[in-house]
Amino acid sequence: MALIVIGGHSRSVGKTSVVAGLIAALPEFEWTAAKITQHGHGICSANGEPCDCATADHAWAISEERDRSGESDTSRFLVAGAVRSLWVRTEQGRLAEAMPTLRRRLDGASNVIMESNSVLKFLRPDLYLTVLDPSTADFKNSAREFLDRADAVILHEYSAAPAWQAVSLRPVARRPVFHIRPPVYVTPEIADFVRSSLAARTTSDQAKSQKPRAKT
Repeated sequence: MALIVIGGHSRSVGKTSVVAGLIAALPEFEWTAAKITQHGHGICSANGEPCDCATADHAWAISEERDRSGESDTSRFLVAGAVRSLWVRTEQGRLAEAMPTLRRRLDGASNVIMESNSVLKFLRPDLYLTVLDPSTADFKNSAREFLDRADAVILHEYSAAPAWQAVSLRPVARRPVFHIRPPVYVTPEIADFVRSSLAARTTSDQAKSQKPRAKT
C-alpha cells in the first residue's frame, strides 16, 4: 500500500483540489481518501457543529462519506473516483487519539491519499506534497514544521512578493516545484511525478525484500 499526504500552508490554498485531481488522474491506484480536520475549542468533532459537550466524549470522530453530490470535500473525493472517502475530525492537539482507529479503517486499502499536515507526526508517507499560495499570508505552524519533509512543492503562480512573512523556503530549495494556475490544480507533470515516484519506491522495496541475507 502506498501512502500520499497532501499538505499546505493555510486553508483555501487548494489542498482538496489537489487530492481530487490526483484521484482522477491516477485511477489505477484505487485510492482510499481521507481528510483530517482539527477543530478549535467549542466545536463538536462528532458533527462539526458548535457544542458545549465534554471533550472526553467528543474529542474525535471518523465517518465514511456516502454522498456523491460533490458538495463536501470528502464527497468530491468520491466524485473524482476514490473507492472510499473518510473524514477524520479531532480537537486541536488530539489527533493521536484517533490514529489507532484510523489505521484500522485504512487496513486493506490498495493505496491511500490524505489531506493533512499534522498526520506527519504519526505517519511516514511514501510521498508528501505541499501546496503553497504566495497570495495567502497565513502560514500554519504545522506547515512550517514539516516543510523540510516535502518531496515536491505545488506552487500557485503569483507575480508579486509572497504575502507570508518571515518564512524561509530553503528547506525545499532542492525539491521539484510544479507551478499551477487554478482552476487546474493537477497538471500532467504532477501526475507523472507521483506515478513515477511511487513506482520507484515499489521497485526499491521489492529489491530490498529479494536481497539475500548474509549467512551468520
